[in-house]
Amino acid sequence: MKAELQSFGLRGLFDRWRGLRTPPRRDLPVRSGLERVTAKPARISGFDQPLVLLVAALLAFGLVMVFSASVALPDSPKGARLGELHFLTRHGLSIVIGLVAALLALQIPIAVWEKWAPWLFVAALVLLALVLVPHVGVMKNGARRWIPLGLLNFQPSEAAKLVMTMYAASYMVRKMEVKEDFIKAVWPMAVALAVIGLLLLAEPDMGAFVVIAAIAMGILFLGGVNMRMFLLVCTVLTLAFVAMIAFSDWRADRIWAWLDPWNEKYAKGRAYQLTHSLIAFGRGGIFGEGLGGSVEKLNYLPEAHTDFLLAVVGEELGFVAVATVIVAFFWMTRRIFVIGRQAIVLDRVFAGLMCQGIGIWIGGQAFISIGVNLGALPTKGLTTPLLSFGGSALLMNLIALAIVVRIDFENRQLMRGGRA
Repeated sequence: MKAELQSFGLRGLFDRWRGLRTPPRRDLPVRSGLERVTAKPARISGFDQPLVLLVAALLAFGLVMVFSASVALPDSPKGARLGELHFLTRHGLSIVIGLVAALLALQIPIAVWEKWAPWLFVAALVLLALVLVPHVGVMKNGARRWIPLGLLNFQPSEAAKLVMTMYAASYMVRKMEVKEDFIKAVWPMAVALAVIGLLLLAEPDMGAFVVIAAIAMGILFLGGVNMRMFLLVCTVLTLAFVAMIAFSDWRADRIWAWLDPWNEKYAKGRAYQLTHSLIAFGRGGIFGEGLGGSVEKLNYLPEAHTDFLLAVVGEELGFVAVATVIVAFFWMTRRIFVIGRQAIVLDRVFAGLMCQGIGIWIGGQAFISIGVNLGALPTKGLTTPLLSFGGSALLMNLIALAIVVRIDFENRQLMRGGRA
């Protein structure tokens, strides 16, 4: 027993303490004394129950807050024909559809996703092009982003986020031998990202493009692309975003409005949402005005049930609730990365990179959405994952998290000596 502990060393014990467990040694029995000391049986078999419970808690909390934030919308001219329970019913239906889709995704082995990743990428490009076709894509608020499918309006850009995590992970596995070569490793991914960017900006949906670019670049970095090439691509992307802002008057106005939201020039225009969001947080204080006590949701704060749901949370439940949401997303993102690292340690590179790409997506979008609500980032049309109203976003979030649970399940199968 003592010799076995020494063979792992301090680094191995430190990794286990941090939750980044290394695979069991092949020359030791699966149920060795060392495993009984350093690993909890409940964490070796089954699935990650704390992660699933957190997702369920966020879904339940989001359902309550969407109902609270949308209760006054039927009183507005736009929602005059809607019933009081319209958004609650639609959001509940989206959760049910998302959970059914997640259960189906949970049955699919990760090897199948790896095999179909390139074809799914092509399908995502077709959908992104199809949404731009008149009478096919639905125009709302000056943007053409949705394809009507009866029960919900499907947003191809949400599917593109998940597909990009798969495609980028598959791409890095296929290019692992030439990852130091810019032409062979980085340039094809840059072209693919540029095509998606052009289609998204034509909608326009710059927020989705930012998230997808972050996913692709994050997977390239985690996949081990040469640092100089990585920094070069980051620089090019940054300059591209700066150029898009500089040569677009309405995007530039958004930046100036964000920098000076209380200026009379912007307070009732470009910065209207931001100023009312800040007022909501100010009214909420530490413990909030109480559930249902928001004033800003009474048709003062636009998109209170989608992009600015967190402002309603801050006004009604205060800083405590907002901080809890932030901690929840931080823990979720970290746990997803841990599962991805476990997969890579078990020589499942595609599964590990895809899992960490999903972590970048969920954590990055939550970070941007929270930052926008708090005024720390420029206003962008991004929902808060698992919380905000939005059928397509919720559907793809739940499918992505089901894939993470599947990766974790297969990791545990391998750690028990079985097959993934």
